[in-house]
Amino acid sequence: MNDIRDISLAPSGERKIAWVRRNMPVLRGIEADFEREKPFDGMKVALSVHLEAKTAYLCRVLAAGGAQMYVTGSNPLSTQDDVAAALAAGGMEVHAVHGATAEEYARHLDAVLSVGPNIIIDDGGELVELMRTKFKALLPGVIGGCEETTTGITRLKKLARDGILPFTMMMVNDADCKHMFDNRYGTGQSVWDGIMRTTNLIVAGKYVVVSGYGWCGKGVAMRAAGLGAKVIVTEPDPVHALEAVMDGYEVMPMREAAKLGDIFCTVTGCRDIITKEHFDLMKDGAILTNAGHFDVEIDMAGLHEYAVSSYEARHNITGYELPNGKTIFVIAEGRLVNLAAADGHPAEIMDMSFAIQALSAEYLAKNKGKLPCEPMKVPEEIDKAVARRKLASLGVEIDEMSETQKEYLGI
Repeated sequence: MNDIRDISLAPSGERKIAWVRRNMPVLRGIEADFEREKPFDGMKVALSVHLEAKTAYLCRVLAAGGAQMYVTGSNPLSTQDDVAAALAAGGMEVHAVHGATAEEYARHLDAVLSVGPNIIIDDGGELVELMRTKFKALLPGVIGGCEETTTGITRLKKLARDGILPFTMMMVNDADCKHMFDNRYGTGQSVWDGIMRTTNLIVAGKYVVVSGYGWCGKGVAMRAAGLGAKVIVTEPDPVHALEAVMDGYEVMPMREAAKLGDIFCTVTGCRDIITKEHFDLMKDGAILTNAGHFDVEIDMAGLHEYAVSSYEARHNITGYELPNGKTIFVIAEGRLVNLAAADGHPAEIMDMSFAIQALSAEYLAKNKGKLPCEPMKVPEEIDKAVARRKLASLGVEIDEMSETQKEYLGI
């Protein structure tokens, strides 16, 4: 039984899915392969990823391979109700509603696991955590899963260190065709898409503070600079901080950056990046956004408690009046700005990320019972295969190494 907003929204969702499918040639090729080979025949796949059109197309690609799909979203504000309706109308079991309460969201996660999945597609590690705690009785049926995010992989590695990861998890985020493109170019573009369409303000000439200089932070900073911003980076890792300096950005602690920033974007995967001590230091009118997986990077609970009052300044923007008389603004309640205030990464980028997901899931299915209970790297041949398909779709040819060259390099 589905739990969605309104099945009559399906035609709108179908148009969105058709558009992204047209712009995801690698995934279309994999879909054709799966239709012939049926690698997931008879298997149940539970998926919790931001439920918008590109994710919906991934679901259909897996279904083309024979999978019975059980689908939910990984963030209440990123679910698109028309897309959920389109999947439900097409026969998939879907549990996702935009703006779901905490109780509804938890119920949706439970619903896709209660069926006893064989493969899990996770975004942030929530399905894995529930599977190993609340649904232990169903663990024997699980072959393994795939994790989409840096945050999720961090959680998986901790479970593995503690010896309590119950099944194989493919580290999709760490594949080159995922993090080098999705995290950098995808996040870089989609974050600014979300900020600019929501605020309708110029970026050029403003101080932009980017917290975190991993692959996602690099992308956000790069695009901010391209838009004419003066970029400041805050970063606790000395190597990443030095890299930001060499890339031409100012680097300083948040307590100093808070005084200068016009727009802030946290993208660390950690908590308490912007807290009460920073709010009072900020300019009147400062705009706060988050692009990390969970809504813990900006201390929203602390801000609610500290603010004298709050109000809707514009759709998806809340203004908080502080005791010092200043007002600061938060987009999308401090949740993922590129999904809660936009449409996520461009389809051409997710073409590669979801191709890695699909082929990693196929790898799990083909190697059932042969893989260790640990986070596993995506095999290099999958990465290379996706890159070759993408280049072919772009009409790009590259050199091939001769046997002499391979011998020289010991390949």
